[in-house]
Amino acid sequence: MPEIVRETGGPTRAVTPDAILPPVGSASTRSDPPASQPLGPGPDGAGRMMSLGDHLSELRRRVAVSILAVMVGSGLGFWLSQPIILLLLQPLPGGQVQILTVTGGFMIHLRIALVVGVLLALPLLLYQLWAFVAPGLTERERRAAAPWLPMTILFFLLGVGVAYVTLPYAVQFLAGFQIADALVFGPSAEAYFGFVFSVFMIFGVAMQFPTVLVLLAKLGILDVDRLRRSRRYALLGMVIFAVVITPGGDPISPAIMSSVMYLLFEATILLLHRTKGGTRRAQDQDP
Repeated sequence: MPEIVRETGGPTRAVTPDAILPPVGSASTRSDPPASQPLGPGPDGAGRMMSLGDHLSELRRRVAVSILAVMVGSGLGFWLSQPIILLLLQPLPGGQVQILTVTGGFMIHLRIALVVGVLLALPLLLYQLWAFVAPGLTERERRAAAPWLPMTILFFLLGVGVAYVTLPYAVQFLAGFQIADALVFGPSAEAYFGFVFSVFMIFGVAMQFPTVLVLLAKLGILDVDRLRRSRRYALLGMVIFAVVITPGGDPISPAIMSSVMYLLFEATILLLHRTKGGTRRAQDQDP
């Protein structure tokens, strides 16, 4: 039914419900896009809604770029494979390994080339991973994680360096179990380089714990005081971890690894203390 409305000083007119309610699909009744769709980086750097197809397309593009980077790095690694092989054989008594298959030597060169390619492409790989994951993180999580991404590469290389230093002690200890005319130490190339790469990977990943501590502190899960109070327990845990993770049974390898880990632990506490102080001073200066 139309509603009769009398305007002040004017004639009486009828107002229908269509005149009161805006038409369907107008700006005032149009619903916002569903919040379940994830946000992604737009072409101008601003956030925009991304569908599942957009995410898959972006993932394929970033994976393709990463594979291309690894292939380019592997080409350089294949060119450098011979001096790298000689360098990795230095911790071995005699400096020689056996090739048990016809294609064994070629496969070792390819394996070295692939490892070098991944290491050379690691900065780009981390960037591609971060660019894909970052839009789904909160602003606080992005601020906490972004500055420490380059440090993961340095910590990994530090772990590889520590592993290379401890490798001769481990190899000499393990080679000491041979028995004359019965158990003769002569490892194959595949077994030896597989062992070396496994040790490098374990040490490189183990040295990432400062990054984990900093991220937990930035997110409010850990604090500097708690880390200071747990120094003795942390040192004990690092010694036990080093004894378990080092490949040989010699005492030198776990001593070197646990010492480096504890120095990184103390450096992390010092860094968090200074960062916390700087943040507090900045907040005190704000109006």
